[in-house]
Amino acid sequence: MFNKRIRIKDLLASDKANYEATVMGWVRTFRNNQFIALNDGSTNNNVQIVATLGQFDEALLKRLTTGACIKATGEVIPSLGKGQKVELKATTIEILGDSDAETFPMQPKKHSLEFLRENAHMRFRTNTFGSVFRVRHALAFAIHKFFNDKGFLYLHTPIITASDAEGAGEMFKVTALPLDGTAPKNEDGTINFATDFFGRSTNLTVSGQLEGELAAMAFSDIYTFGPTFRAENSNTTRHLAEFWMIEPEVAFNDLEDNANLAEDFIKYVIKHAMEFNKDDLEFLALRLEEEEKQKPQTERSEMGLLEKLKFVVDNDFERLTYTEAIEILRESNYNKKKKFQYPVTGWGMDLQSEHERYLVEKHFKKPVILMNYPKEIKAFYMRQNDDGTTVAAMDILAPGIGEIVGGSQREERMDKLTQRMEEMHIPAEEFWWYLDTRKFGSCPHAGFGLGFERLVQFVTGMGNIRDVIPFPRYPKSAEF
Repeated sequence: MFNKRIRIKDLLASDKANYEATVMGWVRTFRNNQFIALNDGSTNNNVQIVATLGQFDEALLKRLTTGACIKATGEVIPSLGKGQKVELKATTIEILGDSDAETFPMQPKKHSLEFLRENAHMRFRTNTFGSVFRVRHALAFAIHKFFNDKGFLYLHTPIITASDAEGAGEMFKVTALPLDGTAPKNEDGTINFATDFFGRSTNLTVSGQLEGELAAMAFSDIYTFGPTFRAENSNTTRHLAEFWMIEPEVAFNDLEDNANLAEDFIKYVIKHAMEFNKDDLEFLALRLEEEEKQKPQTERSEMGLLEKLKFVVDNDFERLTYTEAIEILRESNYNKKKKFQYPVTGWGMDLQSEHERYLVEKHFKKPVILMNYPKEIKAFYMRQNDDGTTVAAMDILAPGIGEIVGGSQREERMDKLTQRMEEMHIPAEEFWWYLDTRKFGSCPHAGFGLGFERLVQFVTGMGNIRDVIPFPRYPKSAEF
């Protein structure tokens, strides 16, 4: 059997020595024609392979370049060097894949994040992205564990859909019709989608929520975790065209239950990463500390990464209404001194990221749950409050990135829901299947959506959302 290797993380974690082992990985450095720093992606830490002088062929040693893939077998011995308990004294070294040292893009030096984005196919081999994607994995695992342990059912909602859950209108079309102008058209010149593959206009999903609600009306507690798409022409550090969403839907929950679930969920997954990815988070914390030193004093975070994560896990989130938030923002020195790019005009305005971050980072200095937004700035499916002007919506705002969760209690009353759909010009006939849940055994229910990449951003401290997804999709970028 070829693969009898031990992972480098496991080898380095043990004090055991004086036994034979095989490791495989990629050469980070080769110095003094004797010491190989080998990494296999299981940890940022390299194992030192000692190639005793005179024992190996010169032609082989010349092939031990940065990026080359090798298999090394030998004796694990106590290390005399600093920073490692053991090393491997090689008896055999086999080159599994050569690497041209002159053209290999990931040279052992500091690279800019922009350069690494342009070489996304190779950036996994750097320490920063090794840590980011191990943390991403841990968070994904924790998400499934959290919901599974609570008895939720994992539902796969469709990626191709004919509905627009958000009413956003910025969606990617899905079609099998020709794009050369020969697609059949209606009398008014619009494309006749009746002849298309699905017999109607379809698009990539922006949310699995509506389908999730259907399942919650049978299973009570469900969640989705899958890709979603937005065709916004947005080149910011917070937006992607393709991203992943976690969306639980829970029958018999009201807005407070929903907020409690979301807070418990966020704390659980962060705590999991802190427990199982301690080394990676410590590395990312040091990286962020160095990055912060380059910023003006006024823009620096008051807390380090690990301190911020611990603070979130250990403290209750601040809860307040949208109305209270508007008053705080309006009376703030930031607003009075015109420091906001978007002035706080008053009740009814849609909060911008800078307003959300002010509440979290400057005023409360902890995550905030905002509730009861004006109905005019929220989606049709949110439950209308008795005041006639607000809906039972909630957003969770986090330090550094603003909104991380958006959710609501759903409107379970048929008359209220259809009235709201009429007001927002949403054709009821296209949502007959959704309205059926209000006809046959409706009940109070609630849910939320959490953008997975924003969660990963928050936990890793990465400033750009393009750096927390393996192959980012954004305007003019679908290279890999």
